[in-house]
Amino acid sequence: MAPLATGTDTPHNISGSPIIQANNTSDFTVLASSRAVIDDTLGPATIVISTTTGKIIAVYHDILPTSSFPPATPYTDYSPHVLLPGLVDAHVHLNEPGRTEWEGFWTGTQAAAFGGVTTVVDMPLNAIPPTTTVAGLKEKIAAAKGQCWVDVGFYGGIIPGNTAELKPLVREGVRGFKGFLIDSGVEEFPAVSSTDVALAFLELADEPTTVMFHAEMIPPITASVGDDVQWSLPPLEPTGPLDRYQTFLDSRPASFETYAILEILSLAHLAPNLPLHIVHLSAIEAIPMLRQARAAGVKITAETCFHYLSLAAEQIQEGDTRHKCCPPIRNQANQDGLWEEMLDVRDSVIRTVVSDHSPCTPNLKLLPSHVPGSTISLKSAKPGAGDFFNAWGGISSVGLGISILWTEAKRRSLPTEANLQNLVRWCCVNTAQQVGLEDRKGALRVGLDGDVAVFDPEAEFEVQSSSMLFRNKCSPYQGKRLSGVVRETWLRGRRVHCRDGGFGSGVKPVGRLLLEPRR
Repeated sequence: MAPLATGTDTPHNISGSPIIQANNTSDFTVLASSRAVIDDTLGPATIVISTTTGKIIAVYHDILPTSSFPPATPYTDYSPHVLLPGLVDAHVHLNEPGRTEWEGFWTGTQAAAFGGVTTVVDMPLNAIPPTTTVAGLKEKIAAAKGQCWVDVGFYGGIIPGNTAELKPLVREGVRGFKGFLIDSGVEEFPAVSSTDVALAFLELADEPTTVMFHAEMIPPITASVGDDVQWSLPPLEPTGPLDRYQTFLDSRPASFETYAILEILSLAHLAPNLPLHIVHLSAIEAIPMLRQARAAGVKITAETCFHYLSLAAEQIQEGDTRHKCCPPIRNQANQDGLWEEMLDVRDSVIRTVVSDHSPCTPNLKLLPSHVPGSTISLKSAKPGAGDFFNAWGGISSVGLGISILWTEAKRRSLPTEANLQNLVRWCCVNTAQQVGLEDRKGALRVGLDGDVAVFDPEAEFEVQSSSMLFRNKCSPYQGKRLSGVVRETWLRGRRVHCRDGGFGSGVKPVGRLLLEPRR
């Protein structure tokens, strides 16, 4: 047990007087439950959070009564709901400024808070300008101020020609860097060559950062040329109709991922101390090479996404372009392989699970009229509706991730206690560590931010507009019934969202921008 202001290690004094003495009873708030995940253990806990600093000042492995605290202390016993650390979603596209109609800080962070996410890290694209220069970062910061309902960090981008900007971006507090080895889909964020990667590795070799990659490359010999396939001559023609998902899947085979990862590994020796990371890993064929590299001492990890763990190619209907993303959603056997790897908790190369929330306006998805979220009526249907090749690629799911994971884990009949511990490991502890925030986020521990998700694992809900708080209500999860509900979200000791009461009338966002340089 952690000592409090009385200097004792016991829950309360022999006389029964309050354990904390305070001149102002609003100096702290108390959250308790019969179930909380504390240091990889599920059990009863009482968590005391300073309302002045927002930090956790005590954690007790028991439910203390209200009499342990001064009169009128804010105190809630959430039993039997589970207290979890606030989730850290380390891969979110908020798109503001420049493409705010796709997503923005206000709506994107509200959606995060809805699902117990208390920290998001914004990708360096698809905003205009991208976060590839210090000037671009400053524009991003200016756009975010006063709009964030949760805490927000930022990644920098690696593109051809911006090597000189990388160290200054580290000093300005970016949480890491991302580069594309294939066309990103937006012209202001071009793909990098192997030469560009080598320059970045040499520049960042001794910096406190992580370099991440969208790991797809077109191998020298292939039966596909990706999104340009429909304009190619035989034998590079599509394998079928453009509104059939299998046609799109055939155009982004697993070899795109494995080839890209081999290229990254071939350059890793240039910066042996630099942590490397593969974003949104989808292909299980890449796992053996990543395991082998880690065994050889290469500092490389991978993440996967909620959609790769819950959606399968066999279930995607014709024209339902809500499912388009890159790398693509693969078949059920591949999904099973990702789960098998992740559940090897000690040795898995997949350390984190993130949303890769990558939204756009519904018209860019080219949804046919029969798909929920379509802006096309039956009378105004146009050629190209349902075209997986021309539709924008990205899955909208920020704030739904904890329920998606929980639903799939239940479907697989995985044990409850282990599920809760794994969820915290994948979405809190390891994601915080990945972005250099482990001294502030990711656990219910004294000295860390008082970020708490109150999780009801028994409740269910159907995903509709009211549960998709991101700007554009276009997601493959719409209409699906999910298990597990975040009842409340607390950010640094303040309740920022309540499932039954929303964000509260007149409440202003209190999210902070996480710009302290990594150490």
